[in-house]
Amino acid sequence: METKVFDAYSQYYDLLYKDKDYDAETNYIDTLIKSFSKNAASILELGSGTGIHACLFAQIGYKVIGVDQSNTMLNKAEERKNELDKPVADKLFFFEGDIRYYKCDKKVDVVISLFHVMSYMQTDADLMKAMQTAKHHLKKDGLFIFDCWYGPGVLHDKPVSRIKNFENEFISVKRESTPEMFLEKDLVDVNFKIKIQNKQTKEETILHEKHTMHYLFTDKLNVLLEECGLKMLHAEEWMTKQPLAETSWNACYVCKLNS
Repeated sequence: METKVFDAYSQYYDLLYKDKDYDAETNYIDTLIKSFSKNAASILELGSGTGIHACLFAQIGYKVIGVDQSNTMLNKAEERKNELDKPVADKLFFFEGDIRYYKCDKKVDVVISLFHVMSYMQTDADLMKAMQTAKHHLKKDGLFIFDCWYGPGVLHDKPVSRIKNFENEFISVKRESTPEMFLEKDLVDVNFKIKIQNKQTKEETILHEKHTMHYLFTDKLNVLLEECGLKMLHAEEWMTKQPLAETSWNACYVCKLNS
């Protein structure tokens, strides 16, 4: 995994994902949490990015610790936190760290990892390290909830080249993505070419990035979770609440600390 893959990307991250319904996703995860742990009050988010989910969870009452490996992402998260009312901001804490190795002395009711962060763990060893991070920070009977690229769906509907265009009053962004699959490793390299134009000066900047994604299978996850002292409680299609199917690209898993 590239250590700082999001550092340049984060400058345009929120713009590129402006159509992402963070409110709906937060409510979705909140509903899942309440279904399995009615009294949960604290969250550790592994891979918290620019802090949008974390801030929304704080606004609905959770105390949230966000961890990300990108300083640029964390700076944006702190800016977002500083715009909140003090009682909400006081529930938020952001720290730099690699989710495979991060440790603190805090225990939480729920560990979450959203937006396919677990699929950025390229090997089973990396996956297990991230799972062990979750286990380390969970209280007794705590939950670990994450989403990922779902293997059967990826194989059924293989990734293709795409172009996305976004703009605001200052910049326009064109992002081209070209995938390359490695079936023997359950990996997809998503190669990005991102062209950013300053609308006022017409100056252009071009970024090239590679995001390697690990598509995952329930059976393998069950084995890895058990080895890490976690137990899978529930699996469903992300946001739809439907059972996972061969056409499901995005999976959501609810796991529990094994007592």
